[in-house]
Amino acid sequence: MQRTILVILLVFFSVAGFGQELRCNVSVSSSRIEGTNKQIFQSMQKDIYEFMNNRKWTDNVFSQDERIECNIFIQITQQVAADEFKGTIQIQSRRPVFNSSYESTVLNIKDNDFHVRYVEFQPLEFDETSNTDALTNILAYYAYMIIGFDYDTFSPQGGTPYFQKAQDIVNRSQNAREKGWKAYESDYNRYWLAENLLNRSYSSFHDLMYRYYRKGLDVMADKPDEGRAEIADALSDMQRIYRTKPDTYINRIFFDAKSDELVNIFEKGTPDEKRRVMIVLSECDPSNSGKYEKIQKSDGL
Repeated sequence: MQRTILVILLVFFSVAGFGQELRCNVSVSSSRIEGTNKQIFQSMQKDIYEFMNNRKWTDNVFSQDERIECNIFIQITQQVAADEFKGTIQIQSRRPVFNSSYESTVLNIKDNDFHVRYVEFQPLEFDETSNTDALTNILAYYAYMIIGFDYDTFSPQGGTPYFQKAQDIVNRSQNAREKGWKAYESDYNRYWLAENLLNRSYSSFHDLMYRYYRKGLDVMADKPDEGRAEIADALSDMQRIYRTKPDTYINRIFFDAKSDELVNIFEKGTPDEKRRVMIVLSECDPSNSGKYEKIQKSDGL
């Protein structure tokens, strides 16, 4: 009897100890495609879900509660051939804030260069040493981005090894016929996101992510004034990046994810905080200036 219990416990801890990193919801929409077999898109959704959630992406141990919450939404807009599709892919990830029920959006990326082959009932396989499959290359790239961004919020430069893995996929995809991997194709694509994150000229972005979350949001439940002040100071890191090169992809990535949250945070700020933050936001994210006006118009504390 004791031996049986021991075996059960060993199996349980073996499964728990090697839990996967992602809890990824996947949606594949084919509403714009007419006259095709819709079953193939249901199969695609199922296979992508299993690929993202069942693969082990790191050497670290994750419990069920620690898995990173994320979403993938794929909109198929064109069926080029029986097994070839084009569309968009949107990636979102969230991170819980300590001592609260709030989850903060870390990533919100829409990639318009989704061009893949998919054969129903054929397993999705990712090869870390070659460029063999466009679909799994894109999925693996964003899996590493999700993990890298999440790690950056918990420790200084914590995500760098995973950004490097994403860049390795970029490097192996330079001869791919599909768009999204090459520098000259766009200023805002998979190439430039990896480049920005590993470019030493923009290394303060990683400091920003750590300070924003670990020293800012994570302390706000107990010390809201202290956390908000840290976030206000941390935004100066993004201002330095913007002044170095205004059109960096990471600038767009950051504000696409954080603009609404920044309004909610600084509506409760002091007049001095609001003034300082508005200078940074107006300079670095003018496209959302209408949102940020709410900060000035609020009554504050």
